[in-house]
Amino acid sequence: MNDLHAWLSQQHHGLRTFQTFQQKLETLGRDDPAQRGLCRLLSGLVGTYVEAFDEAPLPVDVADRAYRRLLTLLDSLDPHGNADRRLADINRVATCDLWR
Repeated sequence: MNDLHAWLSQQHHGLRTFQTFQQKLETLGRDDPAQRGLCRLLSGLVGTYVEAFDEAPLPVDVADRAYRRLLTLLDSLDPHGNADRRLADINRVATCDLWR
């Protein structure tokens, strides 16, 4: 997750970044089975955002807010935490909304 956060922090906040992020999550989930569930949840979260604004105008303030929320969310995850911490992370991702 640290690599994803580092990569994302260097990107633009446009939809293409979020789509590429989904691809990176797919690769990470495939390469690291212990992270597969979290990667799927994050991908679903990002996918919902991409679908909502695909072929629609994306206001800059919405894009900035979604980008910041995703960075903050990634920064809060501890992929090496104990079971309780990982469950809390999963639940936080599952209830997160990037743009509302």
